[in-house]
Amino acid sequence: MNELPLTMQAIDPEAPGGPDVLRLVERPVPRPGSGEVLIRVVAAGVNRPDVLQRKGGYPPPPGAPSIPGLEIAGTIVAVGEGVDAVQIGQPVCALLAGGGYAQYAVAPAGQCLPVPDGLEMVAAAAIPETLFTVWTNLFERAFATEGDSVLLHGGTSGIGTMAIALANLFGLTIIVTAGSDAKCAKALDLGADHAINYRTEDFVERVRAITGGKGVTAVIDMVGGDYVPRNLACLADDGRHVSIAVQGGAQATVPLFEIMRRRLTLTGSTLRARDTAFKTLVADEIARTVWPHVEAGRLRPVIDQLFPLGEAAAAHARMEEGDHVGKIVLTM
Repeated sequence: MNELPLTMQAIDPEAPGGPDVLRLVERPVPRPGSGEVLIRVVAAGVNRPDVLQRKGGYPPPPGAPSIPGLEIAGTIVAVGEGVDAVQIGQPVCALLAGGGYAQYAVAPAGQCLPVPDGLEMVAAAAIPETLFTVWTNLFERAFATEGDSVLLHGGTSGIGTMAIALANLFGLTIIVTAGSDAKCAKALDLGADHAINYRTEDFVERVRAITGGKGVTAVIDMVGGDYVPRNLACLADDGRHVSIAVQGGAQATVPLFEIMRRRLTLTGSTLRARDTAFKTLVADEIARTVWPHVEAGRLRPVIDQLFPLGEAAAAHARMEEGDHVGKIVLTM
C-alpha cells in the first residue's frame, strides 16, 4: 500500500445545502479494513439519495463516510485483512454505503462484482445501486416471476430504466408512469410494455384498461403519500405493494378492509442501512442470476449524462430538474 498517495480529491460538503456545496476538497485516501478492498475510482453513479443527503435529509449510516456516493466502478489497488491479494488489479463495480464521490473508495469485498470485458467503467458504475434496489424489491419482496405484471412509477429514472431492462430479461409485463409524452415515448423505446403520462391520464383507470380490469401483480412505488391508495386500486387480488421511496410524502391513508378483502400485501425496504452480510447475499444472487446477462451484453444501464467529479454540483442540478432519462455519472 506504500505506493498509494496519501491524499485524494473528493466531494465532502461541510454543511447541507444546494448543489453549490459540492466542491472538490482534499481528503486522506481511506485504508481498507478487514474484509474490504480499496478501489481507484474511474466513475461514480449519482442517485436520488445523494441529493437527499446533500440537503441534510438522509445522513450516512453509522460508520459510513460523509463523502456521498453509493456506487462506483474502478480497479482494486489494495486489500484488507482476509481478502485474497489476487484481487489487486481486478476491475470491479461496487455498492457502497457512502464514499463514492472520490478518487479512491473502500468497499466490502462481498459487495463487488467483476466488470466483464466489453462493459465500460462508466456503464459499470451506473449499475449497482439501481440493480440491487430493483432486484431486492421487485423479485425478492414482490416475488415477481415470469408472466407477472408490474406497475412502476418514474419509468425514465435510473430505477425505472433498470426495472424495464430486468422486466424484459425475466418475462414480466411492465407498465410505467412518467411526467411527459416524450418520457413515455422514451420508456416505450427502452422496452416498457405500456407508459402512462400521469399528468394527463389517470393511471388507475389506464391500468384497469390495460389489464382488462384484473389489475397488476405488483406495484413498485417511490412516491408514497396519496399515491398509495391509488396504487392499491391498481393491484390484482393477492397483489403486492412495495414502497422504495417517499418522494411525495411519508404518510398514507389506506383502505384496510379492501386490503383484507383482496388479500393485498404492503411492504417496502431501504437498502443503504442493511448490513454487509445482507448485501453480500444479494451480490451473490445477482452474480448468479443477472450477471450472465451483463457479461453477454444483454443488460446495459441507460446513461443520461456524464460530469467530471469537479462538476458534481451540475450533476445534482441535472437530477433535481427531473429531465434526465437513466443514470447520471461522475467521472474521475
